[in-house]
Amino acid sequence: MTVFCGIDWSEEHHDVAVIDAEGKLLARRRISDDAAGFGELLELLAQTGDGPGGVVPVAIETSRGLLTACLRATDRPVYVINPMAVARYRDRHAVSRKKSDHADAMVLANILRTDAAMHRPLPDDSDLVQAIAVLAHTQQDAVWDRTQAHNRLRSLLREYYPGFLAAFRQARGGIMRPEARVILAAAPTPAAAAELTVDQLAGLLRQAGRQRGLAAEAARLHEVFTAQYLRQPSLVEQAMGRQALALLRALDAACLNADELAVAAEQAFDQHPDAEIITSLPGLGWLTGARVLAELGDDRSRFADARALKAYAGSAPVTRASGKSVFVMHRRVKNQRLAGAGYHWAFSALTASPGARAHYQRRRQAGDGHAAALRNTFNRLLGCLHHCLQTRQHYQETIAFAIAPAPA
Repeated sequence: MTVFCGIDWSEEHHDVAVIDAEGKLLARRRISDDAAGFGELLELLAQTGDGPGGVVPVAIETSRGLLTACLRATDRPVYVINPMAVARYRDRHAVSRKKSDHADAMVLANILRTDAAMHRPLPDDSDLVQAIAVLAHTQQDAVWDRTQAHNRLRSLLREYYPGFLAAFRQARGGIMRPEARVILAAAPTPAAAAELTVDQLAGLLRQAGRQRGLAAEAARLHEVFTAQYLRQPSLVEQAMGRQALALLRALDAACLNADELAVAAEQAFDQHPDAEIITSLPGLGWLTGARVLAELGDDRSRFADARALKAYAGSAPVTRASGKSVFVMHRRVKNQRLAGAGYHWAFSALTASPGARAHYQRRRQAGDGHAAALRNTFNRLLGCLHHCLQTRQHYQETIAFAIAPAPA
């Protein structure tokens, strides 16, 4: 590579700087954030370095957006540099801490000129994997929104409606269950709930989709709602009921979004050729498998070996040594989405894989806590997944967790 391009991204325009191997500025330009600006960028790159021998690599600070997507479509190396790293590189060129858009574009281009080997271009993932990543990320965000809406509603109900929380305390899902949300919409205050008859409660349960045990459940709810609880003043209780309805609408939307996006992510994941291999591992279902594939991608050259993948996921420990002190600790800088999916994956594998369960118990006996033992189990399973994807074979329990013969 003898020509390098840096782009300082902005919302309305982008500053472009092209330099040669000696650091000399070949061209600079400010382009607009539209099709005309992108065509101007391609023309500039064609004039300065694009040709039969290769294309000009580009450094930019974001991996998202139309500009990055169109640059990837030209089959050129696109390097995403963390803005914090760019700020550190900026201090190498000027200690006065001056800053401009053109100067940042020059810094990005010089990063490729001097330290390209220290950075990796965006992986060459297929369009299907990129679509799975969008759906999996959005579904995970919807789950987080659902949890936040649930916590806000539950916090409000504790202030004026303890009977409702008591009615669904033992139910799986709690107040996020469809029957709980239907009943709360019909009776947002304790006074309204106490006036519901058994037949009315049975009708609400049927409306929520419940088909079995309607009479018994309706009788139980009627008994709970008519019990004695501490109450707010009547006007305050009605005002809190209106507030609860507003929060309930947000919870209903979050639940609907999470469910619909989960179905869409699973359907897209089912179309990928790696789906069967990924779901062959214990503890990986369709939704968790979609989240894992979204973070790994299908570019098999992205990770040089299993160790690189484990470091990316944060499951491999990191060593900090200085002088006579040596500390081994878990990684804090990692792919948080992959690490979160790995926690659920390892926890589910404890009941689906005898080898994973034995491995977890050995780590606990060695002194690891629950989270550390799960992280170590995830580390082991991630190595198995890397091997299965590279060799295109399904998971085999007897090979992944080979049990040594007992001594004679």
